[in-house]
Amino acid sequence: MLNTLTSLFKELLEGKDLAQNSQENTNLAIAALLCEVSKADYSVGEKEYQAKLILIQRLIDVGEAEAKALLAQAQQKVKESASLYDFTSSLRNLSRETRFELIKGMWQVAHADGDIDPLEDSVIRKVSELLYVDHSDFIRAKLQVTQS
Repeated sequence: MLNTLTSLFKELLEGKDLAQNSQENTNLAIAALLCEVSKADYSVGEKEYQAKLILIQRLIDVGEAEAKALLAQAQQKVKESASLYDFTSSLRNLSRETRFELIKGMWQVAHADGDIDPLEDSVIRKVSELLYVDHSDFIRAKLQVTQS
């Protein structure tokens, strides 16, 4: 925590653009949450990896190479993270629709292998609560994914 604050102040003193850093943190947090749901059932298959890659490209609007790099970085962050709050705290200021699309994307990753494990469901439910997504939107996102 102290290192983060120190680096933030250093960036301010050097005149760096913190808005860009904020966007990078948001993108990394989105990618990390997709990684969290895919690893929840302790089995990350190729279908889930491809789903994450496509969703990162769509949700963040980046190319495939950048999405792969972001996904690799996110997977490392997930290993180092102690809780989902590490990622959700920076995403609460997103629009309601963007948060809904993220939850829907998490359902798509969980359903990529054709089965939603209860552990995956639990992660998505917790993220939904941390992002202040209404329960009705949580259910609507799940139904849109599982009924298509």
